[in-house]
Parts: sequence; C-alpha cells; structure tokens
Amino acid sequence: MKIPRYTMQKIAFAIITTAAISVGIPLVLVIGYIVAQGIGALSWEFISAAPRNGMREGGIYPALVGTVWLTIGTAVTSIPLGVGAAIYLAEYAADNWFTRTIRLAIINLAGVPSVVYGLFGLGLFVIFLRFGMSILAGSLTLGIMTLPVIITTTEQALVAVPQSFRVVNASLGGTTWQGIRKVILPQALPGIMTGIILGLERAAGETAPILFTVAAFFLPRLPHSVFDQTMALPYHLFVISTQVPGMPIRIQYGTALVLMVFVLTMNLLATLIRRYYRRRRQW
Repeated sequence: MKIPRYTMQKIAFAIITTAAISVGIPLVLVIGYIVAQGIGALSWEFISAAPRNGMREGGIYPALVGTVWLTIGTAVTSIPLGVGAAIYLAEYAADNWFTRTIRLAIINLAGVPSVVYGLFGLGLFVIFLRFGMSILAGSLTLGIMTLPVIITTTEQALVAVPQSFRVVNASLGGTTWQGIRKVILPQALPGIMTGIILGLERAAGETAPILFTVAAFFLPRLPHSVFDQTMALPYHLFVISTQVPGMPIRIQYGTALVLMVFVLTMNLLATLIRRYYRRRRQW
C-alpha cells in the first residue's frame, strides 16, 4: 500500500527531530553534570589565586592566564596566514594540480591527531629552532594545528559571496584586491569569524600539543615573556586528575567547569558576531 505523501513527511520529520534530541540530550547531561560537580569550587580565590599545598588548595589563576596567552598567540600565528591562504585559493588561484594539491594537504592536516602536532612542535620549535618549552613554541604549534579549520571555513565563506559582487566591482574599474578588501571580505566576515573562533576553541582545549611544547606541571608565577613556560587549563586538568593523589574532586570539576565556560564564551562570541554581521550583509 502506498503511504500518503504527507504521512511520509511526518515520519521523516519525527525521525529528524528524534536524531536532534538524541544528540542534544548527552550534551545537556555532560554540561549539567560538570556544573553540578564543579560549581561548589568556584570562588574568587579559585579564579584569582595560585595553586598551593601540592595543588590541592588555592586556585587556577596561572593556568587560566596561560590559556589566555596561548589563545592570543595562536590567533596571532594562525589568522593572518590562514585568511591569506584562503583568499589566494578562493580569489586568485586557478583550478589546477597545484591548488588541488594544496587543498588535499589542508584536508589531510585537518585529520592529523593533535599529539602528532605536539611531536612536530617539539622537534621543530623546541629543539631545532631552540625556542625551548615556551609560549612561543606552544603558540606556533597550536597555530599550525588551527590553520586547516581557518583556511577551509574562510575559503567557503568567500566562495559563498555571490559572483555579482565581483562583476560589479570589475565593471566599476576596481582591482581584484580592492574588490576583496572593500566588498568580498565584509560580506564574508560572518563565516570567517565563525571559523576563526571555532579554530581557537579547539586550540584552547587541546592538551597533547602543549604537553610537548609549553605546559608546566606547576608554576605559581605568571610568565614574563613569550620564551617562558606557563601552566594551561587543559594540561592542569590532566595533571590534577591523574598525577596528584588525594586531589579533591570538586577542584577537578571546578577546573573543568572554568575551561568549559571559557570555550563556550568564545562560542557565544562567535554567534553574536555572526548575527551582527549577517544583519549588515547585503544578500
């Protein structure tokens, strides 16, 4: 018997809705559990003080500051190079074996495990270039790891801008770069900013790359230059969860909660920026 068209539509809608709920429920449960376990540890001392008594007391301030510095360093390292490469691929490069090879390399880099990036950063930046275990070495490693996300999302955002914008720019006598700078980039900015912040989110939450290049087990002081080591929230969470006996469970989950809030705040920022520039978009 043939099923009516609208019945099939209702069935498909029910399946899709169930799939969406099935994805959302574990996320809500994980976030709710971390909040419930870690909210008791949050206080001004926890945020603003250094660890003490074998990291069983005090706070996470050095690790929080170190994560912020590494995120900033990653942004400085990856955004100009990533956006520049995407502009070349989307606006200047011809479709030939060279550009296809570059895109294939970017796809492959996106699938490389983060621990491999950490070993690469250890060999190149820490040992060969003699940067040592430092913020500079960690930022460069995280920047390379973030590049595939930024390049891919930026190129897609640029390609999505209607071709008519480019045609009008050329008809008015504008150069390709003038069109990119004054027309294409502003129109593609929501997608570009989303890709950048998503890439930085991944860098902020990674442990393996900073384990080999920058993270310190315990440093009660703040770094003074880019050649200093620093603590970082992901590695600090790993340390207090696996290497410190007798660690209060609330401190572990409190640290996880702060890291989660840090990442979700960046996600919220990306959403707000995207909505703002989408309202200003002309297509």
